[in-house]
Amino acid sequence: MKIEKNIVIIPTYKEKENIERMIRKVFSLTLPIHVLIIDDNSPDGTADIIKSLQKEYPEKLHLIERSGKLGLGTAYITGFKWAMENSYDYIFEMDADFSHNPDDLSRLHDACDNQGADLAIGSRYISGVNVVNWPIGRILMSYYASSYVRLVTGMSIRDTTAGFKCYKRRVLETINLDKIKLKGYAFQIEMKFTTWKFGFKIIEVPIIFTERQEGTSKMSGGIFNEAVWGVIKMKIRSFFKNYKIAQ
Repeated sequence: MKIEKNIVIIPTYKEKENIERMIRKVFSLTLPIHVLIIDDNSPDGTADIIKSLQKEYPEKLHLIERSGKLGLGTAYITGFKWAMENSYDYIFEMDADFSHNPDDLSRLHDACDNQGADLAIGSRYISGVNVVNWPIGRILMSYYASSYVRLVTGMSIRDTTAGFKCYKRRVLETINLDKIKLKGYAFQIEMKFTTWKFGFKIIEVPIIFTERQEGTSKMSGGIFNEAVWGVIKMKIRSFFKNYKIAQ
């Protein structure tokens, strides 16, 4: 009998306040899961904390160190390729700062394993607006950003910018990751759009998103500019692409 392999990819930059607690929490779950940290040369010693924990979790905790801040998208693509090379079946994305509740990893896994999803999204907006400790302006910006993406792309996904997800490996094997253009937070939109265009089944799982308590947010105005113009360019590029899955 084949033993299923699960891994959660967590990009980090200056997350020393959160990373040990997050790693220990993930490994305390009943869901058997490994952790891959992609650290972008955090100057606060984040990678050193992870290396010390690898002695405690030598087979389950993995670390890739990069030379600097190279973008969220490239961090995840690096992680996806590593996960596929190492034959993981379910590949998760999650933030390090507890804005995503690790307990919800099991619910995302269930959506893929038992409900037929190829991509399960931890959705802030599938059952109302489930966001804690955000100012109203940021909530509105995020909510209407998803509305904008739905309008441009034709997708029905409620939370198009969500970064808490579970992929079946075959989705990532199908997508040409080297052709993903958007590298910041809009990377999340392009990955969902590409998954949708290939006809994979997507399920949104309602979650409660809680703003970080420790560390510093990495959001900036440039992130939203990339999303606004990047989505239009992405849609135009899609007219010239073939989304048939090779048999």
